Amino acid sequence: MTHLDSDRQREFEAAAFRALLAHLRARTDVQNIDLMNLAGFCRNCLANWYREAAAAAGVEMSKDEAREAIYGMPYGEWQARHQVEASEEKKAEFEKKRPRDH
Repeated sequence: MTHLDSDRQREFEAAAFRALLAHLRARTDVQNIDLMNLAGFCRNCLANWYREAAAAAGVEMSKDEAREAIYGMPYGEWQARHQVEASEEKKAEFEKKRPRDH
């Protein structure tokens, strides 16, 4: 693997993160419960990690601000536009797999 200095590594990681956000914003058909059931994380997890990174850097950020950074719009707006009721099957799967700290 090519050795990268920390600045280049951070630059590439940031670009990959931006691409992930763009992909998730375009795939509004993929619900958070789908992500959680398949991958063990969702958009809200990303927002939590984003907020934790900000806090570690001494930047105060609300939960709503972090979610807006991830969703590209206020969370309530995203829910109203894109969130659908999960099937009972998906809810049951989530309950079996979900991390206990969520």
